[in-house]
Amino acid sequence: MRVLVVEDEPTLARQLASTLQTAGYVVDSAADGRDAGYLGEVESYDAVVLDLGLPRVDGLTVLKRWRAQGRAMPVLILTARGDWHEKVAGIDAGADDYLTKPFHMEELLARIRALIRRAAGQATAEIACGPLVLDTRGGRVTVDGQLLALTSHEFRVLSYLMHHLGEVVSRSELTEHIYAQDFDRDSNTIEVFVARLRKKLPPGCIETVRGLGYRMTCPQ
Repeated sequence: MRVLVVEDEPTLARQLASTLQTAGYVVDSAADGRDAGYLGEVESYDAVVLDLGLPRVDGLTVLKRWRAQGRAMPVLILTARGDWHEKVAGIDAGADDYLTKPFHMEELLARIRALIRRAAGQATAEIACGPLVLDTRGGRVTVDGQLLALTSHEFRVLSYLMHHLGEVVSRSELTEHIYAQDFDRDSNTIEVFVARLRKKLPPGCIETVRGLGYRMTCPQ
């Protein structure tokens, strides 16, 4: 899953990126509203952490432009303590949630997980597909209760597919959501990760939809 962090304070930006990366997310960063607006227009994100007090273009304007363009990714806005009017304005502009500074990183992670789950139509922290269970809180995958050993890229591919159960997901879409913007992306590697996953998962979990991509199904 891929997250855009928009924060102009360097130390906090590094802390946010590091925390999200440790939790298994792919992270892109922007330090001003102009760069953030561009990335949100041309890249695909599963969630955005957006500070409102940004140089060049303020965060509220960036958010309004995204929504006007039909960009529907979940957005968590960061606001200063006591600035309740910013919270209201952010929600009215299309934000999905807000977090008041200072905050605990554990709360930010929980809110990001919740936003991504809701966007995928999932109500709980665990996503089950037959005997296969993805624990979004712990970043763990089990089969019949047994922990599955996955590489970071295998986990990202499986996590994205499980967040989109029953949907056809193209190789290019998977590529966009498991690699950062500055990574040398190669959609052919997706086939390698899927092949490895199929060896570790129960038979029939990942279907190939010829000419379109892959679909996660739940064997009975």
